[in-house]
Amino acid sequence: MPTESTTRPYTKRRRAQAEAETRQRIAEAAMRLHGSVGPARTTISAVAEEAGVQRATVYRHFPTEEELFGACSAHWASLYPPPDAGSWAVVSNPDERLRKGLADLYAWYGSDEQMFVNTRRDATLAPAMAPTVERVRAGIAAMVDTLMKGRPERGRRRRRVLGAIRHATAFGTWYSLTREGELSDDEAIEAMLGAVAAAGRG
Repeated sequence: MPTESTTRPYTKRRRAQAEAETRQRIAEAAMRLHGSVGPARTTISAVAEEAGVQRATVYRHFPTEEELFGACSAHWASLYPPPDAGSWAVVSNPDERLRKGLADLYAWYGSDEQMFVNTRRDATLAPAMAPTVERVRAGIAAMVDTLMKGRPERGRRRRRVLGAIRHATAFGTWYSLTREGELSDDEAIEAMLGAVAAAGRG
């Protein structure tokens, strides 16, 4: 027969599990709203309604908007992980490495296009996004460093190539070429490979 000493740990575990599930539900609700209306238009009341909890519950789990954005971002990244630049580093030819890198990046951008559109649009409107925006920026910068390794250009040519690769890896570039320019990902990659090659000449 269960005693108080055996039921208490079980009750605590159940309570902790329920709290973790509520926290996850709130993060998922915020993520869905960020992907539909955008971070700047997502209110705590809307998150609470979407998650099926009270506003006070949202604040209990996430006292600040920065914490809510962080949890939302982490959950999104678990569903849409960024490309693994380490897999590019093993490609010795810089142009082939760039081709692979752009293919992976462009596929990532297309995996949840509206989220990228919304967060890029709202980045300056929602100060709480700053840590998340900085993490993404730093991640892309590290990818660019990987793509620059082993390139033969030096001096001004290298600076031009670096600028071209930074441009090629940007979400805005992919969106402009494929959505506004109506190119396929492969066509967009070829266009950017040509731009990088041109930057390294002359």
